[in-house]
Amino acid sequence: MSTDNSAAPFAATFDSLRQFECPEWFRDAKLGIWSHWGAQSVPMYGDWYARNMYIEGHDQYRHHLRMYGHPSKVGYKDIVARWRAENFDPEGLMDLYVAAGAKYFVGQATHHDNFFNYDSRIHRWNSVRMGPKKDITRLWKDAAEARGLKFGLTEHHGAAFSWSNLNKGADKSGPYAGVPYDGNDPAYEELYLPNREHYDPERGGKLDLANWYTGNKRWHQHWLEVMKEIIDLYQPELLYSDGPVPFGENAGYDIGLQAISYLYNASAARNGGVNQAVYNQKDRRPEIYSVGVMDIERSQEPDIKPEPWQTDTSVGDWFYNVRDVYKTAGHVIELLVDIVSKNGNLLLNIPQRPDGTLDDECTHILTSMARWIDVCGEGIYGTRPFRVSGEGVSAVHIEGFREDAVKWASTDFRFTRRGNTLYAFQMRWPEDGRTVIHSLRPDDRARSVRLLGGGEVPFEQAGGVLVAQLPELRPVDEVNCLAIEFDHLGA
Repeated sequence: MSTDNSAAPFAATFDSLRQFECPEWFRDAKLGIWSHWGAQSVPMYGDWYARNMYIEGHDQYRHHLRMYGHPSKVGYKDIVARWRAENFDPEGLMDLYVAAGAKYFVGQATHHDNFFNYDSRIHRWNSVRMGPKKDITRLWKDAAEARGLKFGLTEHHGAAFSWSNLNKGADKSGPYAGVPYDGNDPAYEELYLPNREHYDPERGGKLDLANWYTGNKRWHQHWLEVMKEIIDLYQPELLYSDGPVPFGENAGYDIGLQAISYLYNASAARNGGVNQAVYNQKDRRPEIYSVGVMDIERSQEPDIKPEPWQTDTSVGDWFYNVRDVYKTAGHVIELLVDIVSKNGNLLLNIPQRPDGTLDDECTHILTSMARWIDVCGEGIYGTRPFRVSGEGVSAVHIEGFREDAVKWASTDFRFTRRGNTLYAFQMRWPEDGRTVIHSLRPDDRARSVRLLGGGEVPFEQAGGVLVAQLPELRPVDEVNCLAIEFDHLGA
């Protein structure tokens, strides 16, 4: 199937794509689950394995050397062959994700490793022809849509050409000094890529982030062909690029904008001329991100943003890592509440083992989230920001990839609203059993206060200050929420 752009509402220009309006489904959904899963999960030793295994002295290099053999003999191609996904149960996993509160699901179409998790006609290094011999993407899509979830895909392919350059090297010391890694073998060039222009032995293992995207024009066209294939085969309603809009200012953004318009026009063709798809990328300049929904990796916004946005993060490493220390369910819930109060969504990765299963710790996080969502989800889904995102002195860290758990106090609140209902998430349960909210206006007259999961509670209001008395038992162990009803709650 291909997209007919003859009557397409979007052209591949910034002027046209800035007409993008975020679909209501995304604004209402608030929480998505992501499967950042592929052949790199096989060693169970973390993210970027396909690159770092070729960095002499790196811990992933040492793991590979001692577990599988030297990368001149046993390279990433052999890791691909070991991926079987033999216990992959997308139906059972999707049930867990739905129970945990996901309203959209996002799979990984292709990572920087240049291995595709779908039935590609363009590239033979894919999960149908090799490894699992399964169309992972199709299985995810069918399971998600059967449960009413919107389906999205992430692509990390734009950076693959420069990212995978280290397989062209060789050790500088030790028993294999000077022996070329298997990325030098022309028999495997389709996987390892003809990218010697990006191999600089003087840089060691350092990635040139200034050249995240290659300037290679052939690669630009290849990437666009892959994006069109993904869109035609799987009709994603969300497409995420791991980086800014490809291929940036030096390439005039032309190729990236062609892919975005193709995505939106395909969605419009399925939805009566109205685009229902979302494009995520990571450039934080409004003139760029206005073509879709900005994504912030492992960080977020300091306060309410007028436009919807998204944080993507993981409970641990991106690919399964036996060394991981996971976030707790409480930490994930606090992130969700804080993000939603600022007009954002949370896209949460749950690492899968190579056989497709989750470990007990990840399952526990999901089941704990499910218990919380059953009680407090009313204050999350379909809400919009209040006048202020919250009150209190505590705040998340806005610094690169820092995601430390916050030492919240009972005086810290995060707010959402739906119509004339204000939802006040009290970030810590008060020892004295009182909730004191200072962010109302004198003309905001509450008529009832309800503790989600605990029923109505007595309250008093004087001007803009509301004081509620909580019961002895808290409904949930994590963040609790009050629903405050008003006859009229002004903008």
